[in-house]
Amino acid sequence: MRVFNRKRCLRPAVVIASISLVAGCSVFSDGDPDSAGPIVVGTTSAPSTLDPAASWDGSWELFRNIYQTLLAYPNGATTPQPDAARSCRFTDASNRVYRCELRPGMKFADGHPLDAQAVKYSIDRIRNINAPGGPAGLLGSLDRVQVAGDRDVVFQLNKSDATFPFVLATPAMSIVDPDDYSAHALRNDGKVFGSGPYTLKSYQEGKQAELVKNGNYQGYAERKNDAVTIRYFQDSATMVKALRDGGIDVTYRGLAADDIVALQGRGTEDLQLVEGAGADINYLVFNPKDPWAARQAVRKAVAQIVDRPAIAHNVYKDTVDPLYSMVPKGLTGHTTGFFDDFGDPSVPKAREILTGAGITQKVPLTLWYTTDRYGSETAEEFQELKRQLDDSGLFTITLKSRPWKTYVAGYQKGEYPVFGRGWSPDFPDADNFIAPFVGQQNALGTPYPTPEITKVLLPESRRESDRANVVKEFEQAQQILVRDARLLPLWQGKQYVAASDDISGGERALDPSSIMMMWELSRKTSW
Repeated sequence: MRVFNRKRCLRPAVVIASISLVAGCSVFSDGDPDSAGPIVVGTTSAPSTLDPAASWDGSWELFRNIYQTLLAYPNGATTPQPDAARSCRFTDASNRVYRCELRPGMKFADGHPLDAQAVKYSIDRIRNINAPGGPAGLLGSLDRVQVAGDRDVVFQLNKSDATFPFVLATPAMSIVDPDDYSAHALRNDGKVFGSGPYTLKSYQEGKQAELVKNGNYQGYAERKNDAVTIRYFQDSATMVKALRDGGIDVTYRGLAADDIVALQGRGTEDLQLVEGAGADINYLVFNPKDPWAARQAVRKAVAQIVDRPAIAHNVYKDTVDPLYSMVPKGLTGHTTGFFDDFGDPSVPKAREILTGAGITQKVPLTLWYTTDRYGSETAEEFQELKRQLDDSGLFTITLKSRPWKTYVAGYQKGEYPVFGRGWSPDFPDADNFIAPFVGQQNALGTPYPTPEITKVLLPESRRESDRANVVKEFEQAQQILVRDARLLPLWQGKQYVAASDDISGGERALDPSSIMMMWELSRKTSW
């Protein structure tokens, strides 16, 4: 990870795979975290819900800081470590029985006890509610949850699943207070009762969240501040202006390419920009309910035409990298399947694909995107996709868009022929870039039955605790995704955190799932 700062020498560097601090150029001391009020963080990724049972999206950014999970990722960890739990482990050789022992004396922020029964209640609640687009799909390998006394929780799995600890570490598995959350209905009163590092002091939907230190917290987080205010912006330009004007201290998601380039240049002496490798991906989804998108030849023709380097360079100013598989670079199992099969963009090859399927007319397709979720360039990206496909002479493209909340409802109902999505990993494993998108119930709300993957390759890979030994299974799974072309990867993002020069911790604040750990941020008092 690089830090751009023209006022002083480079900040300490961080390798995202391990998030480990290496030598920097100076030493500073952190002062009173309350001396200048809460640290104000800006983002363009507002939560869609405050209830963990409903969320499999960017709402996790907030959840990580106000709720607690059994396992999580302390600074420097790439595999799950205990958080609310004191210890967790598989107790059998087949990876089907997973046992966690809670820390003693755990409490929710309101003082209610956090015991094994609360953990069971929280996990069961996710499956009972089974919210559309919610995280129940992550629990496909879970058979039942049992408690053994006040502090021991036992997860009985219906099949071998070495990735289950990773699932428990996702904010979707946040522990909620049974006294404050219905077992069968989502909470929608704007309140939160968790046990995380912070409590939610106040919340204005789409505007801001005020976080203050939770005095009852027990976990791995070493809080370097007492309060954080998160402000939600509609676009990068407004957010960066607030950073330059001193209205916010840090930005952590949604920086536009032009703003990143500007922050790397002159006139930013009082700001710092942390850059690192990322695992976020962006892709298109084809809806099999649409008569045109349902045709494999149409999907493959689109795959043959789309020019990823042009998107990365013209739209994103090379702040993203072209991506040719659903598993991003940097993870075990990554391939370049779409490039291997389709090569460089080619209109003649796309025409041959269509005519070979008896399609000789221009194919009408409507591409949908969201206006307020994946950054300010999304509209420009889809204009570029439209230009590429229209210019081929093989397609007639119509673009439509909606704000995120109504956008989600639309794709869950199957309304969009082709639509854009982004994905931030639930956990850093190739499994998490394949499993969420396939099967009858998935994160897209668009069923994608693939028995070769769901019944053979994923189960085989999940029997293996050493994730370096599952490359073959993931390579085969990705080749099936290329063959079907139901999902079309476009680009892989990088991570950028911009901050005022008096803020420390930006290089340490991102976990392996690109979620900001707000407690790592602090103000500097001296060098």
